[in-house]
Amino acid sequence: MRAVDIIIKKRDKQELTSQEIEFFIKGFTNGEIPDYQASAFAMAILLNGMTPFETADLTLAMANSGQVLDLSKVVDIAVDKHSSGGVGDKTSISVMPMVAACGLPVGKMSGRGLGFSGGTLDKLESVPGYRVDLSTDEFKKQLKEKGIVLTGQSLDLAPADGKMYALRDVTGTVPSMPLIASSIMSKKIAAGAQAIVLDVKTGLGAFMQTLEEARVLANLMVDIGRLAGRKTVALLSDMNQPLGSAVGNALEMVEAIELLRGRAPQDYYEHCLHVAAHVLVLGQRAKDLDEGRAMAQKSIDDGSALEKLRVLVQAQGGDVSYVDDVSRFERAKYVEAAKSPRSGFISQIHARIVGEASVTLGAGRAKKGDPIDHAVGFLILKKVGDKVEAGEPLFEIHANDEAKLAEARTNVLSAYQFSDEFVPPLPLFYE
Repeated sequence: MRAVDIIIKKRDKQELTSQEIEFFIKGFTNGEIPDYQASAFAMAILLNGMTPFETADLTLAMANSGQVLDLSKVVDIAVDKHSSGGVGDKTSISVMPMVAACGLPVGKMSGRGLGFSGGTLDKLESVPGYRVDLSTDEFKKQLKEKGIVLTGQSLDLAPADGKMYALRDVTGTVPSMPLIASSIMSKKIAAGAQAIVLDVKTGLGAFMQTLEEARVLANLMVDIGRLAGRKTVALLSDMNQPLGSAVGNALEMVEAIELLRGRAPQDYYEHCLHVAAHVLVLGQRAKDLDEGRAMAQKSIDDGSALEKLRVLVQAQGGDVSYVDDVSRFERAKYVEAAKSPRSGFISQIHARIVGEASVTLGAGRAKKGDPIDHAVGFLILKKVGDKVEAGEPLFEIHANDEAKLAEARTNVLSAYQFSDEFVPPLPLFYE
C-alpha cells in the first residue's frame, strides 16, 4: 500500500477500506507519511467527504494510534463534555467544577484554539503555572483523588489526532464534517470516557453554520459513540453571536470563574446550567434534567463548584489566588468602548467576525505554534434583541497594540446589524 494511492482514491471520490485508513493513520503517526501527504489527505476528505463507515474507521484508527485508557478501575463512571467550538465558549471551565461538586468525577482532555474559535487550554493557561501537559498516570491519579481533571491531550493518547489537529488549523481543513467528528470522538474514546455529552454549535460563529449541518454532525458523533460502546448525547446550541460577554483568554477565564460566584451574563449562565444537567443525568447522578439543574444551581449557591475549581487549579500547579481575586489576571494596555452608530434593536452580531477579530488582536493563532496574548479580546456589552441608543457602548476592546485596536473596532462594528423593529433574543438550544 502507498499513501499517494490512498490520497488519489479519496481525491476521486472513492470509498476507502478500513485497512487503507489504518495504514495511512499509522504511517502518519510514526512519521513514515510526511505532513504534506497528510495535508493532501485532509483536503481530499474536506472536498469529497466520507461515508459514516469511513468516518467510524478513521475515528477508531486515530483512537488506537496510541494508548486507550481504561478508567473503570479509577471511577465508577467517567463522563466527558465536549463543545464543537465557537466564540466566547468557555463552558467547560464553569460546567466541569459544577458537575464534580455534585459528586460526578470528570476527566477532560481539551484542545487549543482552532481557527477563529478559542481553545480551553489557552484560556486555562492565562492562570500562571497551570499545567496542561499531565501524563496519563497523573491524569488517572488526579481523577481518582480530586474527581476533576482538565488537561491537554497527552501525547500517548490519540497521537494521530494531535498531529492532524495542528495540521488542519494551518491548511484550511478545519471545517470538514468527518475530520471534526473523528477528531472529537477519537479523543473521547482514547481518554476512557464511558459517557459523553456533546455540545454541537450551529450558526455564523460555528464550523456548522446551518442547523441541518449541525444535526448531521451530532448524529454522526452519537453513532460513532454508540459503535464504540459509549453512552452519548448531543445538544444543538446557538453560535450566531458570541456566548456570554467575554471573548479572549483571560477575559473568558474571569467570566467562567465569576459564573461560579453566581455572576454571569444570563445566556452563559443558562447555557451552563442546561449542559451540566445533561452531564449529571448521563452520569447517573440525577434522575432527570430538572433534578440535574437543581443540583448544578446548588453547587453555585453553596460555593462547592467554586471550591472544586480551586482544587483543580491547585492540583495542576496553577496560582489559585487568581481564582480568589480575578483582578489579578493580565490586563491589556488599551481598553476602549466602541459606541453604537445608531439607535434601534440589535438584529445580528456575526460571531465569526468577532472571533476572527480576536485572532487579529493576538488572542488566537494565525499559524501552528504562534504565541497567544492572553490579555486581549472583547467584552460584548449588548446582545441580539437588545435595544440601544446611538452613542451607547456596544462592546469593549482590550488590546496591546493601537493599530490592531483600530482594525478590531472597524471589524467588530461591521459584525453588528440593527433593526427599527423589535427583534427577539436568539434561542440558546435548538434540540
